[in-house]
Amino acid sequence: MLAYLRKQMSSALEARAALKTELDGIVKTAEDAGAEKLSADQQTAFDAKRAELRAKDTEIEQLDARIKDLEEDEKREQRAAQIHAQHGQAGERRERVTVTSEPETYRKGGQTSYFRDLFRAQMKGDTSSIERLARNDREVADRLQRIARGAEKALEGMEARALSTTDGAGGEFVPPLWMINDYIALARGGRVVADQVRPMALPPGTDSISLPRVASGTAVAEQTTQNTAVQNTDATTNSVTANVTTIAGQQVVAQQLLDQSPINMDQILLADLAADYAVKADVFVINNNATNKVGLLNVSGLNAVTYTDATPTVAELYPKGADAVQQIHTGRFLPGDKHFMHPRRWAWMTAAVDTAGRPLVVPAANMPQNTLASMEAVNAEGFVGTWHGLPVFLDPNIPTNLGAGTNEDRIITLRSSDVIFFEGTPQAEAFRETKADQLSVLLRFYNYVALHASRYPKSISVIAGTGLITPTF
Repeated sequence: MLAYLRKQMSSALEARAALKTELDGIVKTAEDAGAEKLSADQQTAFDAKRAELRAKDTEIEQLDARIKDLEEDEKREQRAAQIHAQHGQAGERRERVTVTSEPETYRKGGQTSYFRDLFRAQMKGDTSSIERLARNDREVADRLQRIARGAEKALEGMEARALSTTDGAGGEFVPPLWMINDYIALARGGRVVADQVRPMALPPGTDSISLPRVASGTAVAEQTTQNTAVQNTDATTNSVTANVTTIAGQQVVAQQLLDQSPINMDQILLADLAADYAVKADVFVINNNATNKVGLLNVSGLNAVTYTDATPTVAELYPKGADAVQQIHTGRFLPGDKHFMHPRRWAWMTAAVDTAGRPLVVPAANMPQNTLASMEAVNAEGFVGTWHGLPVFLDPNIPTNLGAGTNEDRIITLRSSDVIFFEGTPQAEAFRETKADQLSVLLRFYNYVALHASRYPKSISVIAGTGLITPTF
């Protein structure tokens, strides 16, 4: 809410400056003409502008008072959080009323529409809409704080999100709790790889994130004889940079739909925009290929494992997986922890049988002997089993049109903590001006992201080649 009020304050101050310029212009016109006093018309215009200026000053004073009150609330919240961190639950004092027993402001099946209130607050200054939006922000902030201190179970997938209600990071446009729940559910279903790498909140006020890196290290060696020089090798450093990018979508809706429709379009529009954002964010992590925005498959210097075979088999693929694992061991000197593959590749593996017709990938409950992989769950996306001792995650956003024949997919083996995916808070906004001539409203959904996939190229192994063409069953 603070950012919204500060935006209103900025507009009010700009309007006041324009009024003052017009007021001074009336006086200057009379002075330039050598008049001793204003003409009747000039006096009328002067009085009107002066009245507008005074009204604008009153508005600015009211906005200033509201901003100061909210800033004081924010300081108290921060202080309460500090006390809680030092003393735990017993030391915490909440200054803001927590909504626990009343229904949530925006809830599924409720009578209030988040997008309708967002539009009315931004475009019409509707007081009741602003109050509901502010109340929703408090509800979301309270829920997230309760989850953070373990007083409440997280929403499905919440631990993988970089959500906040920080002003300047979308605090005044935080989607309602049920929308966040749907957003995460849809996002987790469509962004498997993005949710399995290391998540971090995107820092505000920057368009790139640079991390220092030791390029070459120091060295030690056996001293030849006593009182002789010891090894002296200087370390060198450089940095890796991730540019911040914007993933956004919009939807134009009729004014009548927001004003008159008995159906809240929030559930349909935001869920659909968020679902597509989930896919695009996942593709960004997997296969983006732009300077300082490189996805996993395009990192320079990664471990390339080639599997070339006109008639590929699961048995022949198996040692390639071992190679992918060992290259991380020998290049990063730490173990990889996850495999990622397209659902069609795992299905092909589960269809494989030995010479006696026995499956090579079987459920763990069967206590298999001499199997190539183990099935833990039956999923279209997400965790499904293990291969070479590492969990296997399926992601349909892994491309299947690669290679010379544009029919190959890829298998990614990864030390996931070495890859950092920065995400901001998803933001939703409503605009009337650009579509005013057709009585429409533009609804916009967007987020800022950045990816550090090149910190440790040897943490990434990619199996590629004609052995991963479209499988047959």
